[in-house]
Parts: sequence; structure tokens; C-alpha cells
Amino acid sequence: MKNGKSSLSLGYALACAAISFSLAVCAQAQTVNDLANFNGGNGQDPLGPVLQAQDGNFYGTTFAGGLYNSGNVFEMSPDGKLKSIYSFCSQYKCADGQYSTSAPTLGTDGNLYGVVSGGGSYAGSSSGSGTIYKMALNGAITILYTFCTATPCTDGQAPEGIIQGSDGNFYGTTYSGGNYGAGTIFALSPSGKLKVLHSFCSNANCADGEFPHFPPIQGSNGNFYGTTLDGGTIGGGVVYELTPSGSYRVLHNFCNGDSCDGHQPNTVVQDANGNLFGTTVSGGSNGFGAVFKISPTNQYLVLASFDYVRGYPSAGLALANDGNLYGTTGGPATGQNGGTIFKITPAGAYTQIHMFDECSASGYLPNSLFQGTDGLLYGTSVYGGNGTSAGCGGYGTIFTVSNGLSPLVETVPVAGKAGTQVIILGNGLTGSSSVTFNGVAAAFTVVSDTYIKATVPTGASTGTVSVVTPSGTLNSNPKFVVTH
Repeated sequence: MKNGKSSLSLGYALACAAISFSLAVCAQAQTVNDLANFNGGNGQDPLGPVLQAQDGNFYGTTFAGGLYNSGNVFEMSPDGKLKSIYSFCSQYKCADGQYSTSAPTLGTDGNLYGVVSGGGSYAGSSSGSGTIYKMALNGAITILYTFCTATPCTDGQAPEGIIQGSDGNFYGTTYSGGNYGAGTIFALSPSGKLKVLHSFCSNANCADGEFPHFPPIQGSNGNFYGTTLDGGTIGGGVVYELTPSGSYRVLHNFCNGDSCDGHQPNTVVQDANGNLFGTTVSGGSNGFGAVFKISPTNQYLVLASFDYVRGYPSAGLALANDGNLYGTTGGPATGQNGGTIFKITPAGAYTQIHMFDECSASGYLPNSLFQGTDGLLYGTSVYGGNGTSAGCGGYGTIFTVSNGLSPLVETVPVAGKAGTQVIILGNGLTGSSSVTFNGVAAAFTVVSDTYIKATVPTGASTGTVSVVTPSGTLNSNPKFVVTH
């Protein structure tokens, strides 16, 4: 059985692998701006994206740094002022957890919910098996669940992130533990009651997959979709589907080699038509990974293959409000060593829009991207920036990508039935005169310039949430799914 530290080592190793490649020439930054820099005290080595909360600020976590060098939760203002709001391992014997490898999620109550892969009260691991926490925006923390308080850790070890489902519960994965030591998918109630929905390696030869490295997403049909790094019938990981009732099936098996349709998938995203899009760390026609699409009828298509020039995908994709997908790569790129940012259309047209250099202010080895309500893409880099370490190392950065994308609004949650209370995030919302769910008027209250409370109206159907502000109409991305 792998313990929590195994997941941490794997996640960190995946992030660090690109550093072994070396090219020397720095590329000019065009659309990328350095917004904030980590210095150790305010965090070090962010391994996930940021999220936007109702106060207009951005939040995320780091793997290391903070008061106890065990990672932290940070807050960044829109103008780039960065501060730590909580340092992990603040509690006795790190009962609150340590070493975060994923960003938190914003709950419908306005609090942050997240996981920490190590620490906690533990039975089956020398370093702890991780925790699930709830955190107010001022940093006040509540531990909702601690993994592996008794062996043999059938509840899982080393959680890899959570999302909030349309039913109000939280869903996530653990990298290891479970009935077979290969990880789990779990559901957690807001009060902290955990239920294991699936233990990986349940099938012979782990045909159902093993070792998930990302939480699932909830699709427009209410089912959950995710990936595993390994297992499947060919050994290269799987894309899976899980219904809310617990029915599990594999949608695609990846190969266990370099020149094939992909190997070791990152997380997936879904578009309005029900297509899933994702990337793989390796495989593809050149061995450096691929961008793939899976249709609602389960047809698999490779949209692009990476090579030595493009680097390999270091994270999943972000689906922006222009309908295109944006992602990052680590490792080699023409003339440099720090990774890239790319755009790819749903049809597969690929454009590289930025190359990082180890010595650039915007950092290097970028993580997954997030689109803010101002239209900008926000990302973190594991290393680089203007931190206090010697040379070009740095402790990581937060950067923005300006690519001409328009402002928007975002809903929390992204799905719910009539009567559901919804948070609408945006900018310039003061004085808004209308909120509609796919054309149906909703009752709403403008709480602040960055935050509206609304109720899903009776008769609404799945579609765009639109907010009429004094400066114009803002539309949601993604579309809001009305459940029944």
C-alpha cells in the first residue's frame, strides 16, 4: 500500500520532471505579466491554479513555505498584493495537514473547501494521510475529515482535491488507500460524513484504473468524470464515469508507452455539448503527450500531439469564454527551458502564445490556468519570479495572460435545481438591473461590486446566466445546468 507521502512525491516529481531538460535562450514575454511573487514566508511552490471568491480576491495553496514550511493558503488582491492567511502544520503534530498539492474550491456558503495530502491524525502513514478542511476567507479553519485514523485505511490516503456537487455534497479522490491501496472516489457531506463511492483496482489487473491524481468533475448530465494515472486494460491510465448512484465504468484506456494515443492523463473539462477534453503527460505520436477529446458517444480523438519543441502538458485545460481551450506545458521548448502556454480550438488548431524562461519574472514550470471574471487567464508557476532565493530559482509566481478575452460572470455552483441559491461572481456588479437564467428572470440581491446572490427561477433551463450591469451585459462561463 502506498501512503500519503507517495502521492506527494509523485505530484512533486511530475512538476519537477521538466527541470531536468535544459535549453538556454530566453523568449520575449508578450501577453504574460508577473502579478505576484512567492518568497517562502507567503508560500513556496504552488502546485495548482487559483480561484476567485466573492470578495474579488484570489485564493490558492502552496506545497511548501509558510510559517512551518508545510505549505499554506494564500490570498491575492486583483492588483497583486499577496499574503498568507493560513500556514499548515499550525496544529499539534500537524493535525490540520501539510503539503497541499491542489487548490481549494469555493463552496456555496462562501467558504473555501480543500484537501491537504499529508498530515492529520493518522494510523497508516508515518507522515499522515491527509485532511479535508473548511476555511473562512479570513483564514479560520475547521477540519472536516481526517483520513486513515485506523488501518487498513479503506477510506483512502492522500486526497487529491475536491469539488462541490449540485447536491451540495463534496466529491474527491485519494491517490492511495481504499480497499486495494490504489485510491478512492469519495463523497463528503457538508457536516463531514465521508462515503467511499469506488475503490480503484476493484477489477482484475486494475482494469478500472489506479492512482487518481485529480478530483473528478461533474458533467452536465449529473455524472462524475475523472482520470487515473495508471491501470486500465493497457496500463496507461483511464478516463472514467461515475453516476451519483455509484455505477462506475471506464470510458477510455490509455496505452503504457510513448508512441500511442496518450499515457497518464491529466484532469478533464467538459464543454456545453458534452465533449470531454484533456491532456496526457506522455504518449501521443511523438511521445511528449497529447490533447484529446471524448464525445458524448464515447468516441476518442487525439487533437494534437506534443514534441520536443512544444514540451509536454504539465496540467489540464481551461475552457475559456471564447470557446477555446488553454493549457500549459513544461520541459523543452524552442530556445528555452521553462515551459509554454498554448491555445487549442475544439477542432484541434494549436497556437503557442507564450514561452517561459527560467530567469523570467513571470516564473517557469506553469500549472493549470483559471479564467477570472475580468476575462484574464490566471496561472501559477512552481518556480521562478522575484523571490528571495539565489539565482534564477525563485519560489514561484502568479501571472496573468491577456489574450483579448471579454469579462464574464461565474456561478457557484454551476448546476442546481429551481430554488437553489447561487453566488454570482463578477466585476462592476453594483447597480445591476437584471439576472436571467437562460432568459428566465431570477430574484437577486447585489451584495457588493463583485458578488450577487440569486435564486434559480422556476421554469429555467440549462443555459447562460446573464447579468445586466450599468456598463453592459455579462454572460456566464460555463453555462449553468438546471437539474431536476
